Amino acid sequence: MDGRVKRFREWDPRQGRQEIVSPETVLPEHDLVFFLLETIPGLDLSAFYEYYSTDGRGQPPFAVPMMVTLLVYSYSVGVFSSRKIAAACERNLAFLAIVGEERPDFRTISEFRKHHRAAMQPLFIEVLRMAGEVGMVKLGNFSTDGTKIEANASRHKAMSFGYMTKELARLEKEIAQLLDQADCVDAEQDAALGSRRGDELPDELKRREDRLVKIREAKERLEAEARERAAQEQRQRDAAEAERQAAGKKRRGKEPTPVDPTPEDKAQTNFTDPEAKIMKRSNKGFDYCYNAQAVVDSEHQIIVAAEVTAAANDKQQAVPLAQAAVDNLAAAAIERPRDDQGRPLPIPNTADNGYYSEENVRGVAAVGLDPYFAVGRQKHHAPATEAIAATETPVTASTSAAVADENPKAAMASKLRTPTGRALYAARKHIVEPVFGQIKQVRGFRKFLLRGLELVSAEWKLICLTHNLLKIWRHVSSVP
Repeated sequence: MDGRVKRFREWDPRQGRQEIVSPETVLPEHDLVFFLLETIPGLDLSAFYEYYSTDGRGQPPFAVPMMVTLLVYSYSVGVFSSRKIAAACERNLAFLAIVGEERPDFRTISEFRKHHRAAMQPLFIEVLRMAGEVGMVKLGNFSTDGTKIEANASRHKAMSFGYMTKELARLEKEIAQLLDQADCVDAEQDAALGSRRGDELPDELKRREDRLVKIREAKERLEAEARERAAQEQRQRDAAEAERQAAGKKRRGKEPTPVDPTPEDKAQTNFTDPEAKIMKRSNKGFDYCYNAQAVVDSEHQIIVAAEVTAAANDKQQAVPLAQAAVDNLAAAAIERPRDDQGRPLPIPNTADNGYYSEENVRGVAAVGLDPYFAVGRQKHHAPATEAIAATETPVTASTSAAVADENPKAAMASKLRTPTGRALYAARKHIVEPVFGQIKQVRGFRKFLLRGLELVSAEWKLICLTHNLLKIWRHVSSVP
């Protein structure tokens, strides 16, 4: 050692405690929180005000623009729990820039999110309108897809229909035995109870009766779902039979067995969120989930429609999503391209084979979109020539129309083999799938916090509108 000592900067923690820190002097000038503070109050928030009464009774609630900005900023930066949001309002400088001295507790934040679920769709439209005004929605290619997001429901709080039947019989037997025992020892209990009335329900009996009620309600839900499925299957059979009779064809094979309206023994329902369903997740087995759907515009990955379903299959979602996208464009006053006669041109709509059916193709075209749906499953790492095999003759409009009259599936396959079809469908993966990656991986939203399809749908719209706001913020910040 030569005797020299390394010098360090001085540090006095007491000085930091005494200083008054302003968000504007510390945070970057173009920080997201300042963008939202300028943007959210200027939106039409009338849907949020409809919840509140005008009689003036009770304590004044927190300002609606503040609560909306707080909720939007929290979901934008990946803070979803109401308790974590409330804690950030006391410790995080960006959150303090929103709430100032008016700091809501976690119950207020949670209740605001639940009570204003109906206002999320109008807010989604407001943000979509903003994206259209800054030129971020070009309507060149709408890509549709869905992703499974875990429900706020435990697999350990579920029961199958077969086990419910056994459990109901067991509980009814135990309750009857407890009631018989109570009748036999009434006199002894009256002597021991003293001043109490003596007709209170024993805790042991109350627990069993409560469990019996919950299981009966769950059993009735499964039975209602089974009846609905049976009725739908019967309608399909009747329609097919009517079509055969109209064509003068006879049924081949044996007569099908009658439709059974009772649930299967393995059919399950969950007690914490009955509307959540068991779904297969990629590389994670099965879990209680919801199927979150989105339609994404190709230019800047702006979400133009966002819906949630409890059905694991995407087949029934193509037409409702297409209709929602068209309706949202009209509500957001985003002009569609038109032909020489002023008629709106169909917007290309790409989707994987999970959305394909002849009915879906006709339905999507009827609402004003031009479907490009895969008719078969593409193998992983397969070259494009294998995924969409080239035809021996070039595909033209006349040949495609001729094929469509004979075989709609072949017509769609031919449509995807055209240069336009190849280009549009090839772009599908890098339009919609990165959106789900940004939501689930970057922002960490992998599980719904709310329960029930209505609340979950509102939460998904909140997630999607914050995705759009982040896109708008980055776009306007990059413009010199």
